[in-house]
Amino acid sequence: MPEINRSLDNVGTGFAAFLSPPSPEVIRFSVGQPDFDTPQPIVDEVKAALDRGETTYTRTQGSVELCQAVATHLANHNITADPQDVVITPGCKQAILYAMMATLDAGDEVLVLSPAWPSYDGMLKLLNYVPVHVQVRRDNYHPDFSALESAVTGKTKAIMLNSPNNPTGAVYTPEEIEQLLEFAKKHDLWILDDMIYATLAWTDYPYTSPSSLPGGEERTITIGGWSKGWAMTGWRMGWITGPKRVMDGVKKINVSAATHVATFIMPAAAVALTLHEETEIMAASFKERRGIIHGLLKELPGLVVPEPEGAFYAFCDITGTGMTDIEFANRALEEAKVQLIPGSLMEGGEGFVRISYATSPENIREGVQRLSVWLNSL
Repeated sequence: MPEINRSLDNVGTGFAAFLSPPSPEVIRFSVGQPDFDTPQPIVDEVKAALDRGETTYTRTQGSVELCQAVATHLANHNITADPQDVVITPGCKQAILYAMMATLDAGDEVLVLSPAWPSYDGMLKLLNYVPVHVQVRRDNYHPDFSALESAVTGKTKAIMLNSPNNPTGAVYTPEEIEQLLEFAKKHDLWILDDMIYATLAWTDYPYTSPSSLPGGEERTITIGGWSKGWAMTGWRMGWITGPKRVMDGVKKINVSAATHVATFIMPAAAVALTLHEETEIMAASFKERRGIIHGLLKELPGLVVPEPEGAFYAFCDITGTGMTDIEFANRALEEAKVQLIPGSLMEGGEGFVRISYATSPENIREGVQRLSVWLNSL
């Protein structure tokens, strides 16, 4: 019998084992998904597009109007994007895959600030690239620049950034982004910048793009989407932009891989990018929940929890409990009826758990109270 792709043996399944819907009495701190409905104007527009019969093939990189809307949105983050070099993708994950395919060759190494969202590792291995996991600082989950320098080899081709960060909740400072850019320039690296949580930063400084800094535009591929900031996870829509020579390659990949996203959701996605009040309301709610959950978690015995700075995750060091993170997660589910994500599902995350506070304040209080009762009973 013929063999299957051997690379699949090295690709994990991420958080899948801990994302299965539990029984109704369980509090879920596991899912990284806003608990808001998609704003009504977005829903109304997709219905209107269907009524208009917008169900045929269209421009492969995305409609002119939507690509312009993305470029305008990125300008709010000081990112200069030519609408002709914006491609709309079936989800942010697909955009990341395209960025890797357009910039890397088999055997190239990519620096990943770890622990990191596990799909980065899986994508790189699937395509026969080499993820090099570089541990972040333990006190605040920000980059460790000496560790980055030590990780560079002659095969290093790119660095993967994600700030605000999943799973740690860290938001890198503008000075750190500038230092990361100088590092990339020094070693002639591509920067793959995943800005999916850009609207969800709780720090005194906003999300900062390396593309917005001198010398950054020519080596930064910017990747984002609608899932987190607009409560559109199921819509599967992302964007990618960057230097023209990269985007010419991305367009070729997209034509061969996906043709284009569904025609009738493009007008709705453009409407979404105009809804500043709705996204601000969602962001303010998550910021409030951040305060609630951090105040409660830091009182739990055996846990060390730096204050989350963005996204909607708290990353907790549980080594003080004497349990492994897998044991902690399994027992929390079985004994406290709380579902969360063990950190060892991500390289560099051993001894930590990720808690999503993308749930109601009532669930946050109830879930942490259950953890408190359980831990204090041990």
